[in-house]
Amino acid sequence: MGMSIQQIIFMVLSVVALVSALGVVLSKNPVTSVLCLIVTFFTIAGHYIMMNAQFLAVVHIIVYAGAIMVLFLYVLMLMNLNADLEPQKRNWLKYAGAISGGALLVVLVAALRDASMPALSTNPTDIGLIKNLGMVLFKQYVVPFEVSSILFLSAMIGAVVIGKKE
Repeated sequence: MGMSIQQIIFMVLSVVALVSALGVVLSKNPVTSVLCLIVTFFTIAGHYIMMNAQFLAVVHIIVYAGAIMVLFLYVLMLMNLNADLEPQKRNWLKYAGAISGGALLVVLVAALRDASMPALSTNPTDIGLIKNLGMVLFKQYVVPFEVSSILFLSAMIGAVVIGKKE
């Protein structure tokens, strides 16, 4: 019983996501950590595409890998990250972090031990397609959509007014 191509792609994306997520946490260099986080975001978007949620994948890439990661990189470049000026962490603080992380792991394992996983259906669905999202958005939720567009327009006008004041 061999593995299908979707299972292989899922396994590869999962391994890359886990390795890059560990790179985020374990990296000493903050720029390397941010780059590993970008790789993690792209692999999560790959998982979204495999679940037939193309719109969510595109929005995830645009918002997280685009805007938020650029913001993180600007903050890192503006910070003074000299290792000489960094205060030394106390040993008891490291132990407290390890103990609280272990306690969190025990709680998560205890909570997930009794959890049940529903069976996955193998037939393709049209849930995450952009066409269906657009139909629901412009038929069922047209008033909240227009209200949010007015809210965004007023926020942009406010930003321009604040920017013009000297």
